Amino acid sequence: MSRAQGCAGATVSEKFRDEFFKVYLKLGSRHLKRYLLIAVAAAVMSAGPGVASAAELKLGFVNAAKILEEAPQAEHARNKLEKEFSGRNKKLIDGQKELKAMEDKLAKDGAVMSDAERAKSERNINALRRDLKRDQDEAREDFNIRRNEEFSKLQKQVYEAIVALAKQENYDLIVGDGAIYSSERVDITDKVMARLKAAAPEAAKGGAAEPAAQPKQ
Repeated sequence: MSRAQGCAGATVSEKFRDEFFKVYLKLGSRHLKRYLLIAVAAAVMSAGPGVASAAELKLGFVNAAKILEEAPQAEHARNKLEKEFSGRNKKLIDGQKELKAMEDKLAKDGAVMSDAERAKSERNINALRRDLKRDQDEAREDFNIRRNEEFSKLQKQVYEAIVALAKQENYDLIVGDGAIYSSERVDITDKVMARLKAAAPEAAKGGAAEPAAQPKQ
């Protein structure tokens, strides 16, 4: 693999959705567990002194991974970020192609170049490689910031949907992926999903998408 290909290996687009989704699941499962505990506390507090024994508890379980995979808000966030960074990603890909062409030319013609020509070609290649590395690092950093922003929004939406459901249907305890076992009888994931779908904007339901942000130059 050439050095240009090595630089190309970590662009924003390559494995974009896989990386984004893996982070969503990794962070989501952990953070939603905490959010679910908050939802539990809210539900129990709202239940008041009526919570007397385990036999009287109304229990619910939410599959956080499924929510993060299938909720329209999550898909909308992924598509939104992909569009926001598509311009910068194209610029990186074009630069990598240019770098590869320059390296190939040097490898092919280097033997017949003068020392001055070869030195100039090497300087140009090194300068372009540095520029690509800098642009790639900046794009990844900006992407991580935006991903965290969108994930925070999603967390809040899921939390609000769970708490609203818990209060409306008088749940005393709702747990997440930390549960060792849960039966289908207590699984309320589909109910939470239905609330999220009902609350999703048209863009998240497959309607008109929001305009993409202009990439940095």
